[in-house]
Amino acid sequence: MPRGDQLSGRLERYRGMRDADQTPEPFGGESAHRPGLFVVQQHAARHLHFDLRLEHNGVLWSWAVPKGPSLDPAQKHLAVRVEDHPVEYADFEGIIPEGNYGAGAVILWDLGRWIPVEDPEEGIERGKLLFDLEGFKLGGRFTLVRTRGRDRNGDGREWLLIKKPDAWAETDVPLADGSILSGLSVTELRDGAPRFDTLAREIEAREPRRHRLAIDAVKPMLAEPIAEAFDDPDWLFEVKYDGYRMLGARDDGKGVLRTRNGRPAETRFPEIAHALSRLPVDHVVLDGEIVATDREGRPDFGRLQRRAMLDRPRDIARARVENPVRYFVFDLLAFGPFDLRALPLRQRRAWLEALIPAQGPVRLAPSFAAEGTRVLAQIEQLGLEGLVAKRADAAYRAGRSADWRKLRLLQADDFVVVGFTAPRGGRTGFGALHLASHVDGELRYFGRVGTGFGEEELTRLRADLDALRVDAPPCTGRVPETRGHTWVRPELVGEVRFAEVTSDGLLRQPSWLGLRNDKSPGECVRSGDAALPALEAPSPAAATVTPGDVRFTNLEKVFWPESGATKGDLIDYYRKVGPWILPYLRDRPLVMTRYPDGIEGKSFFQKDAPEWVPDWVRTEQMWSEHAEREVNYFVCDDLASLLYVANMGTIPLHVWSSRVADLQRPDWCILDLDPKGADFSDVVAVAKVVHALCEEIGLPSFPKTSGSTGLHVLVPLGGQLGYEQSRMLAELLARVVVQRLPERATVTRRVRSREGKVYVDFLQNGHGRLLVGPFSVRPLPGAPVSMPLRWDEVNGRLRAQRYTMSNALARLRRLSEDPLAAVLHTTADVTGALARLAEVR
Repeated sequence: MPRGDQLSGRLERYRGMRDADQTPEPFGGESAHRPGLFVVQQHAARHLHFDLRLEHNGVLWSWAVPKGPSLDPAQKHLAVRVEDHPVEYADFEGIIPEGNYGAGAVILWDLGRWIPVEDPEEGIERGKLLFDLEGFKLGGRFTLVRTRGRDRNGDGREWLLIKKPDAWAETDVPLADGSILSGLSVTELRDGAPRFDTLAREIEAREPRRHRLAIDAVKPMLAEPIAEAFDDPDWLFEVKYDGYRMLGARDDGKGVLRTRNGRPAETRFPEIAHALSRLPVDHVVLDGEIVATDREGRPDFGRLQRRAMLDRPRDIARARVENPVRYFVFDLLAFGPFDLRALPLRQRRAWLEALIPAQGPVRLAPSFAAEGTRVLAQIEQLGLEGLVAKRADAAYRAGRSADWRKLRLLQADDFVVVGFTAPRGGRTGFGALHLASHVDGELRYFGRVGTGFGEEELTRLRADLDALRVDAPPCTGRVPETRGHTWVRPELVGEVRFAEVTSDGLLRQPSWLGLRNDKSPGECVRSGDAALPALEAPSPAAATVTPGDVRFTNLEKVFWPESGATKGDLIDYYRKVGPWILPYLRDRPLVMTRYPDGIEGKSFFQKDAPEWVPDWVRTEQMWSEHAEREVNYFVCDDLASLLYVANMGTIPLHVWSSRVADLQRPDWCILDLDPKGADFSDVVAVAKVVHALCEEIGLPSFPKTSGSTGLHVLVPLGGQLGYEQSRMLAELLARVVVQRLPERATVTRRVRSREGKVYVDFLQNGHGRLLVGPFSVRPLPGAPVSMPLRWDEVNGRLRAQRYTMSNALARLRRLSEDPLAAVLHTTADVTGALARLAEVR
């Protein structure tokens, strides 16, 4: 960031055009520190236009864009470079009074992070600035290009703003109107918004209690746990988010946040407080969940925890851009002078929907009526935490209530930290944490957790624990009595994911998710019973197999109810297909999806190998970009390991495209042909075009069924490219395929915009992205298998789920060799193919 005098110099023109006593616009200072920020403001001055601003070196580079940004690569919109603005301008939404420069209404239309693809100062100098945007409305790659010979003023201020073709590109789709903070249009901000006056009259007509409810007087309503979903027309169903429960309010023009324990949180999450302050009503009190999301938009508690641990304003300001949070609001408790808590939830939700902006930092949490089982199935498919059910006519009451119910798909709970073990080997900090929770009024021991910690967290937690040491365990139950355990005062709370609570009251397969600074030890309460039925119980008659002494359990449990296929059938299949599937598993990180009660039971995604895995099963610890932590992955190098993970109830086997020895160099590039509404005949047609293109440019390619609805085409790389280069190759291939078959293929990411075409997905080529292993079984009716194919088999007779666990082995007996095997050892002429690809495009 530049020194104050340098900053003042860069803002001299901006300040010279404005009178600080006449306009509410910020004039800037030396405290703003939000590197990488971008903002788009809609401005109703003499002419309605948009302003695109990109933070660089402490100021906002700014362009006036008369027609606004577009996600259509065919549209080239004029963008006129204007004076640099102060970074504080990114929060400005308001009215510039008449008689001032730029008089009129300004709304914050979009906000987020911009990432230069090349050196930005060189780009400005040469007249071509290439960058990526990550906003609420705008995403993907854009370019600003200075016009040549058409600059009417001759001062180089005229540029063109162009969307680059990518997964975010859209044609003929208008971008949403309105502020991401207030939800107001520029017209409503200037002239008033009658719809909110109507909302106020509707609320008053229901005669709620006239009482200005203070946020500090509210105690959150809590849900009771349940074991399974249900359908009921009198209930509403919501996603259970993996975040921090938070009450929010607008009060006296300020945004207010309170944790479930009543602690202020505005300084931790200033972007949410600012958004609340812009809501277009005098006073509201809301209930919701603050969430941080990963790149796919899924809640990520680890990201949220890292954000919440920040204390320095400078670090928080940077994190607002690099790791923003969202506030998913699910209840309206007060509006103006009215306390709404006694009114039915259904009515409060309807008013809430009218109040919350369609897009922005404060979001309406979706709610669905009646069909809890269908909602849960979608939640499972998306890999989210669980389901919350709420009685539609229920009032809002403090404390736990049967009118709210919750079901966790991923078993997790909060536990009190009561001790730790010494670190071993090269580990720092500690080996594992001892955990406890309150049962019938006493703090009872629930076991220990030793996985899921990052290096910094190990060191930081050890320092906190050393300050809390005590001589004896502060809990009852099956407390370890051997040496090597250190006990601490029960003051820290952490969230832990686990498979079950065993019959003797200990956590099975626990994995640490993070500290819960928003919760107190007294809130950690469990019943004395196991939380869920045991995933597996050892069978006295369990069979034994060598190598590796794998001990099988529950072989007669039905995994596919419609056919009666059992867990034993699954294990037998993997035993027989072992010689075919193991070449794709060896030396690769393996990710499992486990179905301990079959495909119609609960399932969960598992990367981390538990501590009790036998020594003969290979595991490798490596960094997961998705989880942003070290993960102890299974690696199936032999038949015994494969059968071991199958006995854990694992049905599909997903692998990395790179090997442990060289994680940054994938063995293959993948095009995933996903129909999502298209006919499978279209998938076949697109696959043939992929094959023809690869043949044309000299790239070998190999098809296989996904085992679900589509096809995979793999191009062998032989470790020549990194992940980003592999993705770029896949994108180039995908775009040429779409050009050649536009009526059947698309690279549009959003399902609703695909128009029934096959999605040629090239984004599955990132670091840590997974491929369902060839010959792997899928958890679908009929037990379909992901089957390698010859290209002459990709024809009109092929069906998506033609090969299943019952007929796959017969096919393999007929084959003389695996038609996909060459993808593991072929080294293609990628450089030559790229050169030829440039010629055919």
